[in-house]
Amino acid sequence: MNVELAQITGRDGDTAYNLARALGVIETCASETQLLVLPETYLTGFPTKANVAQIAEPLDGPSLKAICQAAKKKGLSVAVGLAENDGGRFYNTTVLITPDQGIVLHYRKTHLWSGERDVFEPGDRMVTGMWNGLRVGLLICYDIEFPETARALGQLGVELLIVTNGNFDPYGPNHRTCIMARALENQAFAIMVNRVGPSDDGLVFAGGSAVVNPFGDLLVEAGREEARIRMSLDTSLLAKARIPYIYGNDQRMRLNGQLREDGERRELIITKYQ
Repeated sequence: MNVELAQITGRDGDTAYNLARALGVIETCASETQLLVLPETYLTGFPTKANVAQIAEPLDGPSLKAICQAAKKKGLSVAVGLAENDGGRFYNTTVLITPDQGIVLHYRKTHLWSGERDVFEPGDRMVTGMWNGLRVGLLICYDIEFPETARALGQLGVELLIVTNGNFDPYGPNHRTCIMARALENQAFAIMVNRVGPSDDGLVFAGGSAVVNPFGDLLVEAGREEARIRMSLDTSLLAKARIPYIYGNDQRMRLNGQLREDGERRELIITKYQ
């Protein structure tokens, strides 16, 4: 499985700039790349309470339509984040796009960081779907600091965790630890892609994009500058990591939630959410 990580700068509220950069990354992906991952809310940047209604887009909006068209032309799948507008309700959302089907999976961040709780509503479910023969789950930034998020995906059979990230200083080391733990706990591959560079409000995105194998081993880690990382993942490690034990089978405390299946999509709906 050939993947590419695009750790790049973005501009909050400048969708035209971000979209142009994303399309350029897609165009210049290696011909053998099967999956490209971009950062959290990359297409729109992070909105504020004052401008979210102007910046956020629906899933069938112009930015994602352009990404779907570019992915189809290039013949690769893309995971990317945006601020989503669903009939006047706003979510921090990441989508998985395939060249043949367009958006096949979308996930709304369930664990909102303190600085975004007055901008977005939290999602109410964990979701997985099939891609390239693997069950894939999406997480977003602060989500990975809660073991339950990845564990919920693990209960749904996840084999590849894709994490779009918008982590900033001084918290970079936290996510390095978390992504390794989430992969190990669920015996799954994990791909995490972060932004770099300063934001308009003085934050500095920490980079540190990473790929972790099902044993929890860090395979690659980016620095603090822009980076394009290409690598091939040995999916046979999924079976090897589950010998002689499978954490999911030995787990005695299961997470509560309503399990729902629709074709290849599996989701765990959070029954109580504060």
